[in-house]
Parts: sequence; C-alpha cells; structure tokens
Amino acid sequence: MTSDRIGIQGLKLSTRVGVPDEERATSQTVAIDVTLVPATDLSGLDDDIGRTIDYFEVAEAMKRVAANGERKLIETLAEDLARTALEFSGVESATVVIRKFILPDTDWVSVSVTLPK
Repeated sequence: MTSDRIGIQGLKLSTRVGVPDEERATSQTVAIDVTLVPATDLSGLDDDIGRTIDYFEVAEAMKRVAANGERKLIETLAEDLARTALEFSGVESATVVIRKFILPDTDWVSVSVTLPK
C-alpha cells in the first residue's frame, strides 16, 4: 500500500439523517472530508487522469448516496459513503469524516469511518 493520499475537504451533502422522525423529515446539510488511499503511487501518472482516482466522480457519487433515502445515524451514512468510494477503481481504502451541525452551543458533532477494500 502506498503512503500517497487524495483528499476531498468540506464537501457539502444534502441528506436526511437523525434519530427523531422530525429531524429526518427534511434535508439538512452535512460536511464531509474524504481521504482516499490509492492502490498505487501517485507519481509517474504521466498527466493521465485514467491512471488515477477521479475525485470529481467520487464526490458526485457521494452526493447521490447522501441524497438517497434516510438514515438515523451519521455513522451509517459515513459507512455508506466509504463503501461508495471503495467501488472506484484504484481505491485501496477510504476514510470519511462527517460533520453534522445539530447540537446547540457546538460547532459540530462528527464521526470518522475507515474501510479497507
């Protein structure tokens, strides 16, 4: 496994998540950070996007997953998003950190999930 990483920071997703039914009744915005570990080094790509992980496509897939359905736990959403990232060719492991802006007197609550391929 390489020590190289690809990161997506602060991606805003619209989703329905929360334990109370009332909280899941409408979409809310969460922010995620994603760290992708590629199966091979990022050096020597010869400026060819086909030889690396297309982070735009990963981000778009995550937006679709978050918008689809509802979940009670942000932990479940984080796992779903990490599994989505692992579906992309060349991704060896994925870490997803979700920030939810729900508790009064706090900036956010967060969870982090890391899944290997």
